[in-house]
Amino acid sequence: MNTLELKDLKIKIGEKNIVKGINLVLKEGEITVIMGPNGSGKSTLANGLMGQPRLNTEGSALLAGKDLLNLSPDERSRQGLFLSFQYPEEISGVTVSSFLRTAINARRAKENPIRIPEYIKILNEKMKLLNIPKEFAARYLNQGFSGGEKKKMEMLQLSMLKPKVAILDETDSGLDIDALKSVCEGLNKIREENKSMSILIITHYQRMLNYLTPNHVCILSDGKIVKTGGAELAHELEKNGYEAYK
Repeated sequence: MNTLELKDLKIKIGEKNIVKGINLVLKEGEITVIMGPNGSGKSTLANGLMGQPRLNTEGSALLAGKDLLNLSPDERSRQGLFLSFQYPEEISGVTVSSFLRTAINARRAKENPIRIPEYIKILNEKMKLLNIPKEFAARYLNQGFSGGEKKKMEMLQLSMLKPKVAILDETDSGLDIDALKSVCEGLNKIREENKSMSILIITHYQRMLNYLTPNHVCILSDGKIVKTGGAELAHELEKNGYEAYK
């Protein structure tokens, strides 16, 4: 089961409590959205789950019954956890193609790397699926890319790596209307190919949900989930704001 279960998850930076005891189940094939005001702990939650070294975590985060909090970031990735960053890094000198092949091989046994013809075939298929021009494969990762192009590279990574659980940390940040629609359409195509994948979307706004249908929407305030509902909760927040939950 591609289920991620958070039990009394607490995250600190130094002695400061940021996430203050979250209980949440991300079920196989479902979309869960966490919304909240600035400073509520949303990105800290994403980074803590992925194993950011400067964060101290307590509680448990069980993926298919295995506690991720006992694992290093690379081991969490190998277990099937994926994080799409709010601000993807530019990596000069490393092409998109080389980066993705290295990432795939890091998840495979050393004696069984992906064969180049197989890799090229899959890469071409995924780039076509996501409407990414072929020439992007030879460009340095994210260097000179627009905000929308960087987020589409995140979707390409997601499609190639096929994780069990994908955490999307403010993927809509900095995107115009057309770029947002393109990224969300790409995500829907990926979901069609990987129906068992669980998705956790972290965002301030409802606009991403114009293109995606969440199963659950949670409001995070001061490090705690204070309300849970369906898609209608996101529309309520868009209309009334977060003031009632601070």
